[in-house]
Amino acid sequence: MRIALTGVTGKLGSTVARELRAAGHDVTGFDVVGARAEGFVQVDLTDYGQVVDALGGVDRSAPFDAVVHLAAIPAPGLRTDVATFHNNMPSTFNVFWAAVRLGIRRIVYASSETVLGLPFDVPPPYIPVDEEYAPRPESVYSIVKTLEEQLARELVRWHPDLSVSALRFSNVMAPEDYAAFAEFQDDPMRRKWNLWGYIDARDGAQAVEKALRHAPDGFEAYIIAAADTVMERPNGELIAAVFPDVEVRGEPGAHETLLSIDKARRMLGYAPQHTWRPRP
Repeated sequence: MRIALTGVTGKLGSTVARELRAAGHDVTGFDVVGARAEGFVQVDLTDYGQVVDALGGVDRSAPFDAVVHLAAIPAPGLRTDVATFHNNMPSTFNVFWAAVRLGIRRIVYASSETVLGLPFDVPPPYIPVDEEYAPRPESVYSIVKTLEEQLARELVRWHPDLSVSALRFSNVMAPEDYAAFAEFQDDPMRRKWNLWGYIDARDGAQAVEKALRHAPDGFEAYIIAAADTVMERPNGELIAAVFPDVEVRGEPGAHETLLSIDKARRMLGYAPQHTWRPRP
C-alpha cells in the first residue's frame, strides 16, 4: 500500500514507519518537526489546508491508499489541558475529514488505553478489561480520544465503505526502556494505573500493519497490548492487593495481560511477539 503516516518522528511512529517499509509498503511520513529527508514532509496537522494538500499527494505523487494517524500530544499532563485539546482534536478531525474528502477509505489511528478508565482510581468494572464497556475518560487527553472514536463512528455511518480502526495502545515501550522495569517491582501500586500493561513498539507496528490488511469496513476499537504484564509478581497477588472487590472474568494466567487483546487477535490476527522478560 501507499501509506500516509502522521507522527512519524515519535517513538511509536518511527518504529511503525520502519516496520511498514520493511513489509514492502510505500510510506510517507508527516510530522510538525523533523529534518528534511526522503519520505518525510513537515505538516502542521492543526491546519486543514496543509493536511488536505499533503494527503492529496505531495509534489503530484500517487494518491494514498491508507492513512495511519499517530500524531498527537501523546499523554495527559505533558501540556495544559487546553493545549492538549486544541492540538489533538483538530488534528484528528482534519486528518479524518481530509481522508474522507479525498476518497481514502482505510484509516488506522492511535486511540488510547486511557478510555478504559485510567488511572483506575475508580476500579474497572471487571478484569481483564476489554472493549465491551463504554469509555470512561478521566482526563482531557482521554476525553479527546473518546470524542475521536465517536467521530469515527459517525463518519462510517455516513460512509459505509470506510474502514476506521481505533487502536487503543497501551504504554508504548522500546527495548531500551525495559531496564527501568525493575524500579516498580516492589510496589504493585506503581503501575496499577493501567493494570500493569505495556506494548512493545514493534508489536504496535504489527497491529497497525494487521489492521491495514484485515480490518473490516466500519468502525472498530481494539485494545493493543503486550501478551504479558510489566510485573514479576503474579496477577492473582496484584489483583488481591489493589482491586480485591473487582470481578475477575475467566482465569488469567500468572503474567497474562489484563488488558484483553482477544478482539485484536480474533479480528486482526494480532499476535504479539515481544516481551521484556528474558527468553528461556
